[in-house]
Amino acid sequence: MPTDVDLSQNPEAQRWNYHPPHAVRLNPIFSWPPKPRAVWDWYRGAWLQMTALTVPFLAALLLYWIVLPPLEIMKTLQIGWIFRIWLMNVVAQTTLAGCLHWWLYMRKGQGMQTKFDRRDLTRSNGIFTFNNQVLDNIWWTLGSAMTVATIYQCLILWVMANGWIPTVSFAQDPVWSIIWLAFIPMWSGLHFYWVHRLEHQPALYKHVHAVHHRNVNVGPWSGISNHWYENLLYFTTYFVHLIIPSHPFHLLFHAMFQQLSPVMSHAGFEKIIVKENDMSRSGDFFHQLHHRYFECNYGTSEIPFDKWFGTFHDGSAEATERTRAHKKQMYTR
Repeated sequence: MPTDVDLSQNPEAQRWNYHPPHAVRLNPIFSWPPKPRAVWDWYRGAWLQMTALTVPFLAALLLYWIVLPPLEIMKTLQIGWIFRIWLMNVVAQTTLAGCLHWWLYMRKGQGMQTKFDRRDLTRSNGIFTFNNQVLDNIWWTLGSAMTVATIYQCLILWVMANGWIPTVSFAQDPVWSIIWLAFIPMWSGLHFYWVHRLEHQPALYKHVHAVHHRNVNVGPWSGISNHWYENLLYFTTYFVHLIIPSHPFHLLFHAMFQQLSPVMSHAGFEKIIVKENDMSRSGDFFHQLHHRYFECNYGTSEIPFDKWFGTFHDGSAEATERTRAHKKQMYTR
């Protein structure tokens, strides 16, 4: 279905509190014939607004100048700078997820405006750790995800500091450095699709990925609320810096994108609205559909793997029926 189709009267829209008026959009860079204007609009929207791309980028800039230790210090594994990296991750995650949760779900600063699901976050439900969805999500995010992410980041920084892998400098290699920076989100989407498909295999889903999918109705803390084993897979995306010549800032941006963009994409609201003004694009209906219907939209809208492999849900009732038929076929084999 073309992405400019009006879905406001589609039966699927009745299943949501808020349903975007048009079909889910995918990155037009993969369209044929080429659509240069659409590509320009896509990347302008991604990089020149407050989005799940620019917020991690700004966070990475701030943390690089204020927190990240010099490489010389990281030549030896010491508890001081390792703790500093862990604290950096925890504070960044807590600040963004905590602020969004406070505004959207505690203060209810914009009520139900642009909220996808009609339901509130779950309380007093034994499926969640501590019988509470938010506390469950905080535990798996700060306990599991931040631990694994920090270990991986520290190992890569230690290897960089000792000169065991090729690195680059923004001053000496500006063109490559900027190109690689721009491609990191695309690499992240490619890696995520294949890891995510693996996690939906029955055994891994039942014992590992089901922890994340407890969140049918998602909130900011749901983003990387994952089982330990899932985080061991999810954060292997960072290991590309052991192969591709990188600068510590590349790794830091990658880390903030991998850790903070899910906070926004799982916010449960399409936009952050303050005093009737749109402040930021937050929630991602593409991924919201995955949490409701499970066997669709495994990747991201950045690379259209789901469209190529027949698992794309564009937000229409027809796509819901296809997804349900696909799911039924999977579980009756």
